[in-house]
Amino acid sequence: MDFSLKDRQWQKLRRILERLARSNHFQKERLQRAGFPPTSLEDFSARVPFTRKSELVEDQLIHPPMGSNLTAEAGAYTRFSQTSGTTARPIQVWDTAASWEWLLENWQEGFRLAALEKGMLTYFAFSFGPFLGFWTAFEAGVRYGLRCIPGGGSSTQARVRAIIEHGAEVLCCTPTYALHLADVAKSEGVQMSASRVRKILVAGEPGGSLPGVRARLEEAWPGAKVYDHYGMTEVGPVAFAKEGMDGALRVLEERYYVEVLTPGGDEPVPEWHIGELVLTPLGREDWPLLRYRTGDIVRARRDSDGALWFEGGVLGRTDDMVIIRGVNVYPGAVEHAVRTVHGIGEYRVTVSSRGSMSECSVEIEVEGDAQGDSAARMVSDLEAAFEKAFSLRIPVKPVPLRSLPRFELKARRWVRG
Repeated sequence: MDFSLKDRQWQKLRRILERLARSNHFQKERLQRAGFPPTSLEDFSARVPFTRKSELVEDQLIHPPMGSNLTAEAGAYTRFSQTSGTTARPIQVWDTAASWEWLLENWQEGFRLAALEKGMLTYFAFSFGPFLGFWTAFEAGVRYGLRCIPGGGSSTQARVRAIIEHGAEVLCCTPTYALHLADVAKSEGVQMSASRVRKILVAGEPGGSLPGVRARLEEAWPGAKVYDHYGMTEVGPVAFAKEGMDGALRVLEERYYVEVLTPGGDEPVPEWHIGELVLTPLGREDWPLLRYRTGDIVRARRDSDGALWFEGGVLGRTDDMVIIRGVNVYPGAVEHAVRTVHGIGEYRVTVSSRGSMSECSVEIEVEGDAQGDSAARMVSDLEAAFEKAFSLRIPVKPVPLRSLPRFELKARRWVRG
């Protein structure tokens, strides 16, 4: 029998729910309050409550150190990860061998979508640490048949040398760090024409689906093509760029039940409208999440084959948006505007209050004389780009090259003045 996608999703979810109702203390209580069992995906969405990050944090404080969101016996959990803790206390996440294998399968599907070939030499410019995305990408690469080099604790200079000397064909890192690697290579006298990198897989922060950021990366790495990825430690790898499809992410719908709702609300939004992403993984049942409010803002659409895409990747976060003189401003939109202006290095946004109104200003790094004609042109061009994007005048100040912080992990460019 040929089951539809919804039928397949419901079969997987129903099996998971039945197991959780028997074996998972955290989820069992929530399902009982919802009136278990739901009878369909629609009934699941109508009756099962959202899961929020704050609830997971509280559960781990009450049931230290692992929390009660465990479906298997404690001794079966072999892999530890944790969230970055940029918006709350870090969440500790434990996976069994089975759940970890499911995560690796997701990444391998991402490699297929990006048309990576077995045997490609791949450099992972990560320090690894406790972050799930780094380890799953690397281990999935090994399973996929890539030749994998871990950057580990190497300096940026050492990573640049390794990428060039080993002839890496694929680079995996954050968008910010890919630009930083190219900047350091230039300062070290390395000719980027010597690079054999042809595919750059970026993750960890928004940007790889934005035309301005993608163009800037491909200019910094001549001959390379950028592929974006979206995932979270809490839910795993969710969506990937596909070869030949720029500016959008293909969602692994066989592996996730996806809802896009009004930000902070519970009403579904139509296709092409902006909404908050709510996810239920359909395979990580030993550390499960039901209707997890990610806080990430997306614009979802379906193509003619029914596949689900996030147009423009992840557009921002509900908690990242700032209101500047009555205008909603997302960091991703600022990033796109900055990357459309040639010659800008790193940047920083300062948000301040004037009475009941918020204001923001931007510092940009420029080469050479920060008071010269070139700097003045960049300031003028970026202020014009902001005016076009937001109908706001946002003041821009040039600062010397390499005077602003650099980031290997998620960039933190927004500060409060």
